[in-house]
Amino acid sequence: MPEASTQRESPRAVLQRVFGYRDFRGQQAAVIDHVIDGGDALVLMPTGGGKSLCYQIPALVRTGVGVVISPLIALMEDQVSALRRQGVNAAALHSALPPETRAQTEQALAAGELDLLYAAPERLINGDLMGRLSHIPVALFAIDEAHCVSQWGHDFRPEYMQLHQVAVRFPDVPRLALTATADNRTRQEIRQQLLPPEAEVFLGSFDRTNLHYEIHLKDRPREQLLSFIRDRHPGDSGIVYCMSRRATEQVADWLNARAVPALAYHAGLSSDQREHHQNRFLREDGLVMVATVAFGMGIDKPDVRFVAHLDLPKTLEAYYQETGRAGRDGLPADAWMVYGLKDIARVRQLGIDTDTPPDQQIRSHQRLEALLAFCETADCRRPALLAHFDESHPGGCGRCDNCQAPPRRWDATDAARRFLSCVYRTGQRFGAGHVIDVLTGRVTDRVRQRGHDRLSTFGIGRDLGRDTWQSVARQLLAHGHLQTDRDGRGILFLSERCRGLLRGDTPIQMREDVLASRQPPQRRVSANDVAVDPAAWAALRAARRQIAEDEGIPPYVIFHDATLVAMLEQRPASLAEFAELPGVGASKLKRYGEVFLQVIADLPEAADA
Repeated sequence: MPEASTQRESPRAVLQRVFGYRDFRGQQAAVIDHVIDGGDALVLMPTGGGKSLCYQIPALVRTGVGVVISPLIALMEDQVSALRRQGVNAAALHSALPPETRAQTEQALAAGELDLLYAAPERLINGDLMGRLSHIPVALFAIDEAHCVSQWGHDFRPEYMQLHQVAVRFPDVPRLALTATADNRTRQEIRQQLLPPEAEVFLGSFDRTNLHYEIHLKDRPREQLLSFIRDRHPGDSGIVYCMSRRATEQVADWLNARAVPALAYHAGLSSDQREHHQNRFLREDGLVMVATVAFGMGIDKPDVRFVAHLDLPKTLEAYYQETGRAGRDGLPADAWMVYGLKDIARVRQLGIDTDTPPDQQIRSHQRLEALLAFCETADCRRPALLAHFDESHPGGCGRCDNCQAPPRRWDATDAARRFLSCVYRTGQRFGAGHVIDVLTGRVTDRVRQRGHDRLSTFGIGRDLGRDTWQSVARQLLAHGHLQTDRDGRGILFLSERCRGLLRGDTPIQMREDVLASRQPPQRRVSANDVAVDPAAWAALRAARRQIAEDEGIPPYVIFHDATLVAMLEQRPASLAEFAELPGVGASKLKRYGEVFLQVIADLPEAADA
């Protein structure tokens, strides 16, 4: 293990010496000073916003070991590996450790040699760890992914509910609860369960300014995904989310057959398979992981250049967290999604549960409405997304599809009334396809057998194409004028909300759908947006990959892509100049400085442009 830190410095000095950065971002300095002074804190910052430094630096400045509660082994190991290469004496205690490693860690802990110790909540609560900690100085307790305490959230972990025991055993040790995903209700639950009433709240902006949001109507989704990857992210790492386990395997196989390296990940795989696939994703460049929501919370890979959704997520909160796994290094990244009428019907059907308490049904409904409003908006997407986290945005971000190619809107009041009337006339017992057949005057066997060719609504929609009627159905369902059956058959029926629309009292504007295949390709969003020579970029990545393979760690633990970009922009020629690069602390300068200086010196002349 690395030698323990003995010299206590100012927070800014530690930031520079250990982590290689000159300045704090956002509220980092305020949080760090508060915790160093012994204060408790709730810290809400977006993914990639620098939450880890808010407890890592106080742990290095204060006396004792900083204890970090983390939900997943992969996340702990990732953090420990990175910290050790930055010269920090960090370790983890979890169930997957070999007995000898666990014994060495416990010995180092008892001897006061650790700066940071990572542990799962059950290890702290149910094991003997709290007893061991009571015999040594503890600098702080940091509860990461604190939203896991919310029993109505998307990542609920019952063990988090027991962490109030920490306050009883260690009343004078400061506690931090940190998360990137929490609406107002979840914040209140975190405070009630994990922190004292007087804990300070540090609320950073939830806006991930480097993410480009883009949503399209489903039209052969696999082909859409392939075009997106080939046009925008060839050779980049990315995550593709699907709703079903079967779909992840099918999509991964389909991509592999088209020369896009991909792996599947879902809870139905064996633990060994999941671990193997996750390790490959972390350690290899240009690999696409096709996964269910079982994958992601423990992933700290900073160079994921895109997150794609082939199905609607369950909530806007889940979408925000899942897309937040892209661009953690601050470089441009894509959040791309396709969805359709069936997706909306499915998520609406999931929200119908008579066994759920009424207040929770209301809350689930509100979350669903927020998700659908975000998908269907014709305005800048950021205001709709950030409003869910009680943050305002003026719009016009310039980094979403609606800003770059504003969709046209049309007065759909008459079309909507015709569609709703047809749903009613056909008995509210059919899906959108049959309703559209009746509207467009298509005489199918079912239409004839049901006598629907004799309805007053038969053929009254011949002036619009089937694609337009599909769009009307989807947007009526999204806006709550239609509902769907809870059995998942796609049957449409009228909701209370549609009364004003049917009477003609309430107009409705709809966005005009444009299929992604008919749109011009958007700019490519990747690290290569920076004006650097591709050969030079490839040489640096190859050198990083070779070192990572030799050391048995992911490449980004050596240096993030952002640091490689800085190498190409600044072209350091000495160790002193190399030390000025972002992300180059004293330990990494000593480990890797000479190697990368040689790579930079050997770059072809053309790369100097």
